[in-house]
Amino acid sequence: MKRRSFLAASAAAAGLAASGCGNLATSDPDTLTFMFRGGVAEREAYNQAIAEFERQNDVTVNVIVTDPDQYATKLQAAILGRKTPDVFYFDSGTLKPYVINDVLADLTPHLEGAGTAVDEIWPLGTDLYRYDGTTQGEGPLYGLPKDLGPFSFGYNRTMFEEAGIPLPDPEVPYSWEEFVDVCSELTRDLDDDGALDQWGTGLNVTWNLQPLVWSHGADWSDPDARTVTVDTPEFAEALQFFADLQNVHQVTPSIAESQTMDTYQRWMRGQIAFFPVAPWDLSTYRDLDFDWDLIPYPVGSTGQTASWIGSLGIGVAQSSANPEMATRLAAHLSADPDTQELLVEAGIQIPNIRSTAHEWAEDDSYMPVNKAEMIQIVEDYGRPLPGYNTYTAEWYTEFFTNIQPVLDGDQTAAEYVAWVQPRMQKMLDAANRQEQIDKGEYR
Repeated sequence: MKRRSFLAASAAAAGLAASGCGNLATSDPDTLTFMFRGGVAEREAYNQAIAEFERQNDVTVNVIVTDPDQYATKLQAAILGRKTPDVFYFDSGTLKPYVINDVLADLTPHLEGAGTAVDEIWPLGTDLYRYDGTTQGEGPLYGLPKDLGPFSFGYNRTMFEEAGIPLPDPEVPYSWEEFVDVCSELTRDLDDDGALDQWGTGLNVTWNLQPLVWSHGADWSDPDARTVTVDTPEFAEALQFFADLQNVHQVTPSIAESQTMDTYQRWMRGQIAFFPVAPWDLSTYRDLDFDWDLIPYPVGSTGQTASWIGSLGIGVAQSSANPEMATRLAAHLSADPDTQELLVEAGIQIPNIRSTAHEWAEDDSYMPVNKAEMIQIVEDYGRPLPGYNTYTAEWYTEFFTNIQPVLDGDQTAAEYVAWVQPRMQKMLDAANRQEQIDKGEYR
C-alpha cells in the first residue's frame, strides 16, 4: 500500500509508464546496474572509475546513463515497474518518500566492508541522506553524496580592472546598497552607440533569490516545515530588491535584451560583472576569455552572507540481489580517493573528502583563486534548498510558478507573497498529510 500511494501518485502526475525502461535490474549477484545522469566529462570519469571497481571486485557493472532532463522520469518509471537499478542517483529531496516506500536500502550494515573511508566525507554530505523515520539528517544512512554543490557568487575580475574599480573583498560581502552601486558603475555603453554593452548582473530568480532572502532574515517556512512564511515583510523586501535590480536600478539586461541573448551567454562572453558559479560549471568556465573569481553573496539586514548547497545522492535499491556489493560500488563512487581525483580533474565537482577539498582549495594555479569560498559555504553557512526535507517539494516550486509579473514590475513583491502563501500552504499541508498516510500514521 505504501508503494502504491506515493509512487503511483508521482508516476501519474508525471505521466510515467513502467515499460520501455530497459534492463535496469538483474537477479545475478555478480552483476550490478548503475544508473546516473551526466555530461561527457562525467561519463568519461565514471567509465574509468567503474572499470577499476570491476577489476578490484571481480564483478560486472552495467551502466545506464541518461541526459539530465530525462533522468527523473526514467528512474521513477523503473521504480514503479519494479526494475529499480542496484545503484542510482537520487535527489536528496526524495530521501524520505524513497525510504518510507521501501525503495532505498539502509547502507549502514554494509559500510564497514565497503573498503572506502566513508567517515572522511563532509558530515553535511552524509547527514543529507540520514533518516530515522522522523527526522531527515539523523539515523541510518540511506545514501552517499555523489557530490556537494556549494552555489557561490562569481565576478568578472577583468571587467573590474578595465573599469578601474577596486576588486571586491574575497571575505567581506557587499551590502545590498554597495552591490547596486558597483553594478551601476559597471553597467555601460562602451562604444557610445546608445545601447548597453555590459551589465552589473543578470541573475535567475529560481537559483539566486535564496541567498537574498536568508541574509535578510526570512525563509520559505518555519523550521518544522509546517507553516509557509513567504508573506513576511522581510521576505517581500528581498524579493522586491531582486526585481528592482532590473526595473528600478536597470543593472541587468532588459527583457528584450535577455530574449536576444540570455544572461548565461552574456556572462560567458564577458558582458556580465556578477554571476553564480557552481562546481558543475568549473569545466566550462575554464575556457572563459577573462579572469574571474569568487566572493560571498551580497547581504541584507542580518549582515550575514548566505547561500545554498545542492547534492545528489547515490543510493542502493532495497531490491538489489547483492546489497553488500552495491553498497561497495556506491562508496567507491562517492569516497574513493582515485575516483574523487577523476571527478575533480573533470571540473564537475569539489572533493567529497574533506581533507582533499582543503588541499584543492589551496591550489591557486587556476581559477577560481578563491576556492576557499566554496569550502566556507559547505563548512560554515550553506544550507539545502527549501523543500529538501518535506515529503514533496511542490509547495516550494509553486512559489516560482507565477512570479513573472513581479520580475516585470507589474506586481509588487508584497502583493505576490500575500497571494501565493495560501496556495503554497495548501500544498505543504498535502505533502505532510501524504507522509503520514504512507507511514500509516494518518487518522
